[in-house]
Amino acid sequence: MNAAVPAAVTMPSAAPVAPEGLRVCSRCVYDTTIPEIVFDDEGVCQFCRIHEEMERQYPAGPEAQRRLEQLVDRVKAQGKGKDYDCIVGVSGGVDSTYTLYQAVKLGLRPLAVHFDNGWNSEVAVRNIENSVSRLNVDLHTHVVDWEDFKKLQISFLKASVSDAEIPTDMAIHAVLHQMADAEGVKHILIGHSFRTEGIVPKTWTYFEGSYIRGVHKRFSGSSRTSVPVLSLPGLFYYMALKRIKVSPLLNYFDYDKKKAGELLAREVGWEDYGGHHHESLYTKFFQSYLLPFKFGIDKRKLSFSARIRSGTMVRAEALRILREEPYPLNMDIVEYTMEKLGLSMADFEAIMAAPRRSFQDYPTLYPYMRALKTPITLGFKLGLVPKILYYKYIY
Repeated sequence: MNAAVPAAVTMPSAAPVAPEGLRVCSRCVYDTTIPEIVFDDEGVCQFCRIHEEMERQYPAGPEAQRRLEQLVDRVKAQGKGKDYDCIVGVSGGVDSTYTLYQAVKLGLRPLAVHFDNGWNSEVAVRNIENSVSRLNVDLHTHVVDWEDFKKLQISFLKASVSDAEIPTDMAIHAVLHQMADAEGVKHILIGHSFRTEGIVPKTWTYFEGSYIRGVHKRFSGSSRTSVPVLSLPGLFYYMALKRIKVSPLLNYFDYDKKKAGELLAREVGWEDYGGHHHESLYTKFFQSYLLPFKFGIDKRKLSFSARIRSGTMVRAEALRILREEPYPLNMDIVEYTMEKLGLSMADFEAIMAAPRRSFQDYPTLYPYMRALKTPITLGFKLGLVPKILYYKYIY
């Protein structure tokens, strides 16, 4: 880029936002940078309690193996006579690639589905190509209209919220459900483990279709977009009427990212892309600059806390890393992102300087969901409401 880079961008030594007087959970490293966090009498946050509930729902050891075998049997039975018996979302990252690898090793017949939003790193592309080739799996890639998607991303940057990646997250889930419906498949397997990824606070990442359309209308003048958006009625259609089930496959495994990466390197030629979810260049910009410098959010707290709760990381070490080792920055990614979006560095300065906003500053269904807390809770207990919906918006 020819535009001069402002001092806020050219000074790697500049400190991210760090609110004074943070209170930290006594068990994990979640803290009061999470607006909705509450602590019990023992100083433990509600997210640790959610983790305990998830442990009961997805127990480890022999019981995990038994439930995994039951899941595989259901997938195979419901996929008989079809070209595929499950859909697996792939990004080129270690989690999704390991999910695809295990699905094949379990004897399933997955269709790999990738949402290409224009931000793939070269390593991610190679990882996808290598894994589907060596595992002999068909791949469907949904390539988004770049100009349309770019407008949506810019809308979220201008909205000054910490949810700037949900257009991608939402589109991924929408495409996975669309492909499952088109293929007559009842199972979507996703590469997520609460034991390594943690539980994302809703004030950090609010996830809902009407929110996306509301933000886009506010900042582009129209809520219309060709980018796939999964509304709550749409989710109900897929889950309740089409009986499509999303299963976090990694919850059934004693999953270790480092060991998984080493195995995948040997088996399918997988390559490390250098950072948590940095298979996407936009994610690299988002997590290493925008979140810590504008919002004081360090997403390492999610994975660190998950590992602490799971007994694979010592809390004192996590606190030391967060205190002494800032999220690694590559300043070139800021310029690259602005150039790709067609924004100037002056635009970026305005984005960084704008007052921080919340999803509650924009039209959403959240007030209605809170008003329906009782029936939604009942639906959750009866198995009619997805776990993620309940824990994210009601718990």
